[in-house]
Amino acid sequence: MNKHEARQRIQELSEELHYHNYRYYILDDPVISDAEYDRKFRELQNLEEQFPDFRSPDSPTQRVGAPPLDEFETVKHRIPMLSLQNALTVEELRNFDAQVKRALDSRDPVSYVCEPKLDGLAVELVYENGTFVQGSTRGDGFSGENITRNLKTIPYIPLVLQSEEIPVPSLLEVRGEVYMEEADFTKLNARRMEAGEQPFANPRNCAAGSLRQLDPNVTARRNLKIYCYEPGTVEGHAFASHSEFLKTIAQWGFRVNRHIESCDTIDEVVAYYRDMEQRRSDLEYEIDGIVVKVESYALRSELGVRSRSPRWAIAGKFKAQQETSRITDIEASVGRTGAVTPVAHLEPVNIGGVTVSRATLHNQDEIDRKDVRIGDTVLVQRAGDVIPEVVKVIPEERPDGTQPYHLPEQCPVCGGKVIRPEDEAVHRCVNISCPAQVKGHIQHFASKRAMDIEGLGEKVVNQLYEEGLIQDPAGLYHLSKPPLLELERMGDKSARNLLDAIDQSKHPTLSRFLYALGIRNVGEHLANVLERSFGTLKAVRNATKEDLEAIDEIGPIVAESIVDFFSEPRNQQLVDKLLEAGVEPEAGTTERAAESAFTDKTVVFTGALDHFTRPRAQDLVERLGGRATSSVSSNTDFVVAGDNPGSKIDTARDLGVRVLSEADFIDLLPPEARPES
Repeated sequence: MNKHEARQRIQELSEELHYHNYRYYILDDPVISDAEYDRKFRELQNLEEQFPDFRSPDSPTQRVGAPPLDEFETVKHRIPMLSLQNALTVEELRNFDAQVKRALDSRDPVSYVCEPKLDGLAVELVYENGTFVQGSTRGDGFSGENITRNLKTIPYIPLVLQSEEIPVPSLLEVRGEVYMEEADFTKLNARRMEAGEQPFANPRNCAAGSLRQLDPNVTARRNLKIYCYEPGTVEGHAFASHSEFLKTIAQWGFRVNRHIESCDTIDEVVAYYRDMEQRRSDLEYEIDGIVVKVESYALRSELGVRSRSPRWAIAGKFKAQQETSRITDIEASVGRTGAVTPVAHLEPVNIGGVTVSRATLHNQDEIDRKDVRIGDTVLVQRAGDVIPEVVKVIPEERPDGTQPYHLPEQCPVCGGKVIRPEDEAVHRCVNISCPAQVKGHIQHFASKRAMDIEGLGEKVVNQLYEEGLIQDPAGLYHLSKPPLLELERMGDKSARNLLDAIDQSKHPTLSRFLYALGIRNVGEHLANVLERSFGTLKAVRNATKEDLEAIDEIGPIVAESIVDFFSEPRNQQLVDKLLEAGVEPEAGTTERAAESAFTDKTVVFTGALDHFTRPRAQDLVERLGGRATSSVSSNTDFVVAGDNPGSKIDTARDLGVRVLSEADFIDLLPPEARPES
């Protein structure tokens, strides 16, 4: 790149980043993903290093954030609230450690403090003689917005500090991150959509928008939280290390994140980074990385700061969970229940190390609310194992001539009529013989939590159906090796293994069999309830709506679904064909397991178990009269913690829920349910 091209590109990047800073910090409405912003910022940094003459004083690389909003009084920070340099790989974290050692002229290991990097809004809290007097946003790093009244609505911020053991300093500035937990974010967005309001794109924008409300009553209803992590100016007390600071402010009444850890070497820092990235989806709030800080305050002073960031800290960023892409098409996909779901086809984009080319649009209401159209540039999110979804449209990038999208009135698979049942958000194909529904039903029937037929995935089911070898789940039990060998990529060993797996599935528990049938509104838990309550398939088939409603946890909608299913002649024929083919659901028991330690108990599992798969352990709890759920609440009775448990164990301890080891769990099982030693 020559000088002319470099100058032009630097100017272009500067203008783009200024605009995106404005969208992010001022409007709380970004139009690109964090990962894309980071790439542009890094490109500008590199170009300015190569061509320093073109670096202007107002370059985004020389600024911390964006100016404060006009609506709020401006507050000047005594000590600038700087940004952090980013490390995008483990190698860059190690380079940071090497730079610290070079600057300190030392080869000895440097101790660090590592903490989750919350994706919220940074604030500064000011206390005079232990009383909260002022709170502000980071703003441009040198001055921010006075949001004291709004911050006072957050119950996690102490208005008066505790000082029983350690005297509170005359002046104390504490920095922290205000955030919203994902569960609260989901509830708030649901309420906004019900009211016809635009949903927030993510919890960070929601927290920022909530703090910038001119009416504190709005902020108070948003259930915001805060974790504190750094001092500003302190008069009347001295801290030697960051760990000492965190321990002390916790005693004064500030919230400090429980996942903060001290690391004696860079290897421990890297291990923490990898561990937090793995546990990221288990947390109740969003994080986009970790922050690594030099432990000693004396060493921090020696290292100093740059114009934009301290030399003693760095942010280790995780792989992105959001990216921007363009919708090339929208397809109506038909599932096993007949649900017609709109799916966006995207220009392939890498999100969190996975190439994403499709994302769900949920239903027509979601499409209408977000005004999603073919050709739109959109923000796409992929979190953990959740199906990628379109979060929002970037209207500024919309090309001319786009049209609103509407789901078809005829099924794209069978041509049958598509309707939207009353009181439902989902459109459905009414043709029960629709091939998409049949194949989806067979896939569900064979799935791990149902009949658990290993080797019968989507591709094999599609081949079996298209070749006319099966027309329903019962057909699986009439398969033989010769026609299987005619299938693509099906060898002798694969065919034999598949037939063995089908044969082994003939003796499921009654609850698994009921779940495999795909009865509307009957998931795994309710299938277990039916097994415990009726004991046999015959009793479930003959149950009346009144019989079902008499059972705790079964309401009129579920009862009607069950009665309707077993009243339908084609469903009766399917069950009869399965029984004739040799499928024999194991009879359950109608007796309550009074001796079981799990009767009427709610149990949550976290971490890896040695003697059980998690589904098997959850099945045991359900069969013993309990209920296995995925989230910890005040209604949880036990949390069973295996190796590398997630944040659920911390939530359990905070709520006073009893935590069991796997050995404790096994001890509570009846002898016949315990694994062989």
